[in-house]
Amino acid sequence: MILVSSGAAISLVIVVVLVLLVLVTLARTVRIVPQARAGVVERLGRYQRTLNPGLAVLVPFVDKLRPLMDLREQVVSFPPQPVITEDNLDVNIDSVIYFQVTDAKSATYEIANYIQAIEQLTVTTLRNVVGGMDLKQALTSREEINMQLRGVLDEATGKWGVRVNRVELKAIDPPASIKDSMEKQMRAERDKRAAILNAEGFKQSQILTAEGEKQSAILKAEGGAQAAVVRADGEARAIARVFKAIHDADPDPKLLAYQYIQSLPAIAQGDANKIWIVPAELTAAMALLSKGFRDTDGQPPAS
Repeated sequence: MILVSSGAAISLVIVVVLVLLVLVTLARTVRIVPQARAGVVERLGRYQRTLNPGLAVLVPFVDKLRPLMDLREQVVSFPPQPVITEDNLDVNIDSVIYFQVTDAKSATYEIANYIQAIEQLTVTTLRNVVGGMDLKQALTSREEINMQLRGVLDEATGKWGVRVNRVELKAIDPPASIKDSMEKQMRAERDKRAAILNAEGFKQSQILTAEGEKQSAILKAEGGAQAAVVRADGEARAIARVFKAIHDADPDPKLLAYQYIQSLPAIAQGDANKIWIVPAELTAAMALLSKGFRDTDGQPPAS
């Protein structure tokens, strides 16, 4: 009984070992590659083929599958890198790279660490490109810097099986002293523009005011001239009408003298008339009036 039990146990162990061996063999034989992944297969240490997404069968214990590579576009943000500009200013540039693995074989065998290689290549290219610009040009030429970086990186990484899609500069940070100087300069420029705008506004206001006063004076003068013309025309017509009436009535000298004497009180009216000068024509008018009364009665009038 004991011998039988020992034999059964040994058989059971052998069966378990065989089952495990079969499972391991199947696991090393059948591989499933997910979508947007690629696997490099080595046979006896040499490149054999590249696995595409889907089910793949390998030769167990002969073929080796390297870690799968991600074929999706990836984003890597590099830490700020110090760069010296043409005018000897030290600036920190923070960059972002968008890249994609296009050839799993080249990315595996042509470069040991393509991410680190891209980072170092980006740093050296930034220093070459920005080193030929002054600070103002570097701050305003981000698109130009991006294009030059992309061209250099795409050319260098093509043989690595990597394609650089975009290169972006997140920030260009000049030294603190330069920032303060730039802020002071911008404030001075804003104050200057504000002063110019105020001066221009005051100038335009003065010009408009002068133009308004000029137009007002011209209109007043034209109105006064027209009013004077109208008054002159009215007085002329009145004089002509009076003259015509007098001419049609044919008055004698006695009537004229009488009218002249009646108008004298109106001449003397007014608070401003302090002295009244009797004109010389008054004596002649009185004489004519007296003569008229004598001619009427035949005798001088009784006093």
